[in-house]
Amino acid sequence: MTAATSSELAATGTARPREHIPLGILHMVGATIVFSASSACSKWLVATYPPGEVLFTRSVVSLIALALFILPATGLAVFRTNRLRHHVMRSFSQFVSQSCLIIAFSLMPLAGAIAINFSAPLFATLASILLLKEKVGIVRWTALVVGFCGVLIVSNPGAGAFQVGALFALTNAVLYGTVTAAVRGMTATESAATLTLYQLVLITGFFGLIAPIGFIMPTSNHWGLIVFNGVANAVGQYWWTKALHLGPASAVSPFFYLSIVWAAVIGYLVWGDVPTLGLIGGSAIVVASGLFLLWREARK
Repeated sequence: MTAATSSELAATGTARPREHIPLGILHMVGATIVFSASSACSKWLVATYPPGEVLFTRSVVSLIALALFILPATGLAVFRTNRLRHHVMRSFSQFVSQSCLIIAFSLMPLAGAIAINFSAPLFATLASILLLKEKVGIVRWTALVVGFCGVLIVSNPGAGAFQVGALFALTNAVLYGTVTAAVRGMTATESAATLTLYQLVLITGFFGLIAPIGFIMPTSNHWGLIVFNGVANAVGQYWWTKALHLGPASAVSPFFYLSIVWAAVIGYLVWGDVPTLGLIGGSAIVVASGLFLLWREARK
């Protein structure tokens, strides 16, 4: 985790750190690495434990880790906000989308689930068109259609369990993308510490409601993996949010697509998943479409 100063962590309300694009890119690259490691841990654990339990233990450990890091510098002032409703909306959406994603992890290769997750920017753009009534031309519509074709290639319709897993991964992408459009601009008034802690507090509460369903007491062999999963997720959440504070989305967000590289490497080393031509080609199409839409937004 970065060695943030007390004044940076204490920044709430409208305070926002000065832009530092190279450092923002570094935070985003780091976030992709630890997020991929956390996703791999979740995929491993969900083979033994119910999804609700895996998500609850991950969020609890993440909350404790970040609270120990942030609260000594900020105190409870970090929870001051005028956007509680938006925090609740964002966290509930994350609760549902993360539940879908971890189910997808249990049904399909890690890299495939993450590749489909990359279609979220496409759904964010579509939501902006439908909800915010943004005007869209033939070029953006073409990018959306091409991106969805890439999703279909990755999801490989008709492949049994892979198809079911892809459906959950796609649901995660839809939810994440639409809420991204709805709460766009929260970083203008909320600090990285405020955004991250509110999300973890609320999402831990949501997962706590479903954790007792089919609960299995973790074995001693798995406690280390559970703790690592939560700490990695906490670091990823904070670095990802910090990256968006340090640089504009057009500069730092493209580096989030490195996640597919780490996921493919981990999937091969741990589960022996060899990337298929469909996964590679479909991922390239989805990433290219997302980057094109991001470039269009940056120009605007």
